[in-house]
Amino acid sequence: MPFVRDDVQMILGMLSAQPGPAMHEMDPASARQMMTMMGSMAERPRPEVAERRDIAIPGPHGHAVPARLYRATLATDAAPVLLFFHGGGWVIGDLEIYDSVCAEICNTLGMTVVSVDYRLAPEHRFPAATEDCLAATRWVAGSPAEIGHPVTGVVPAGDSAGGNLAAVISQELQGQLPVPIIAQWLIYPATDMTEEKGSMAEFADGYLLTKASMDWFNGHYLSAESDRLHRWASPLFTESLAGQPPTLVFTCGLDPLRDQGRAYAGRLIAAGVRTSFREAAGQIHGSITLRGAIPSAQDDLHACLKDLKNLIDEA
Repeated sequence: MPFVRDDVQMILGMLSAQPGPAMHEMDPASARQMMTMMGSMAERPRPEVAERRDIAIPGPHGHAVPARLYRATLATDAAPVLLFFHGGGWVIGDLEIYDSVCAEICNTLGMTVVSVDYRLAPEHRFPAATEDCLAATRWVAGSPAEIGHPVTGVVPAGDSAGGNLAAVISQELQGQLPVPIIAQWLIYPATDMTEEKGSMAEFADGYLLTKASMDWFNGHYLSAESDRLHRWASPLFTESLAGQPPTLVFTCGLDPLRDQGRAYAGRLIAAGVRTSFREAAGQIHGSITLRGAIPSAQDDLHACLKDLKNLIDEA
């Protein structure tokens, strides 16, 4: 049996005792409601920040991309910005579910954060989410007045599907922006949409995220089987990772996506990229937005933020 933390075992036991259908047995609207409900019960209260307000980013097809700005200070000095892309398999997740963790990141790093509410599938299939996040990154890098200060660099970050998006944004935009991508933070990222073995099989059921849920997400997000091989869906398959920004990869020991994160970190290291790798033993996927129910996840988050600050300071 794999090692499971006591607080993780408690929430897993609680969830297994809940009646009703599993996520992969629901329609997307119901699954979104379930994630919202879980977040309201299991996440920590949002800490106060100097400024928190909703903004609209020009989208790639004339639509507005909702986003939320968090500022640790109202100073107007030039500074970098962290763009956060939320998880949820490109189907669920929103600004509210990630409100507390984005405020925590903002305060702990003393850094402006922009949380991006990209379009979701199945209403907007692949590559709509990627297109929105590319547009948002370009917009922030251009120092728009809405940010409140000149932008000196950007840090793509996100968890799960958001980790996938952050990796793709760095691949696509490194060296293409008016300011540098100074670091990236990939939190239990999805990097290989073809993976069926390893941790995907070992933790296929019983650890919150399941293989059946991943299949459900992919079925809603990807229109064709060939999409799984596209580097925007599976950034692990890109030809070269040389020249990528300094990277922090965080994985969880009980996560079906664990091996994908490990593999991506390994490729970055092999390509000569400054890479920090951290794995939380006995921890589950989704833990950074379950910190109220899993107190040890707060320690994991702050350990990551310490590592990320080191990468940013080095840059």
